[in-house]
Amino acid sequence: MSAHATIPYAETESSLGAVLARLEGHDHLPLSLEYDDRVVQPGYHVTEVKAGSFVTLDCGGNPDAWQETVLQVEDIPARDDRPMMTAGKFRSILAQVDRKVRLDHDARLTIEIGRPGEAMRVFDVAELSIETDRATLTLGIRPAICKPRHRAQQAQEAASCCSPASKETGCC
Repeated sequence: MSAHATIPYAETESSLGAVLARLEGHDHLPLSLEYDDRVVQPGYHVTEVKAGSFVTLDCGGNPDAWQETVLQVEDIPARDDRPMMTAGKFRSILAQVDRKVRLDHDARLTIEIGRPGEAMRVFDVAELSIETDRATLTLGIRPAICKPRHRAQQAQEAASCCSPASKETGCC
């Protein structure tokens, strides 16, 4: 029950633990979130942290199960010219939640984000970059996929890549 469909874009820091570990030692840096060609407003607020356990059956009758940590973020302007949340504050919020609601650090990290009056959007972590003046969490779309069709396409691509003719080009 643990077969996972591969997301059709490259995830780099997709688990809660990986993101927290990457931010460690950079607590002083402002943490910026980028999504949907936007940079989150400086007053963004982590409104809820969810520890989810999912057991599913896809359209091909295949069972699946996984853990997710879902951060719900409200994208709002800063009050009183407050600076953007730091990586340390972000880590502190998650540590506080972890003390009260046990979080699985190996769980997939999902970000639900939106501005007031807009529909919330669901994103995965696409990249986490650390620069001298900030840390930036770039969010990538989470596309809807048919897992059986996606797996079949992956198998077909792997098979065509490893055909005798492809082996001559160094594909495998």
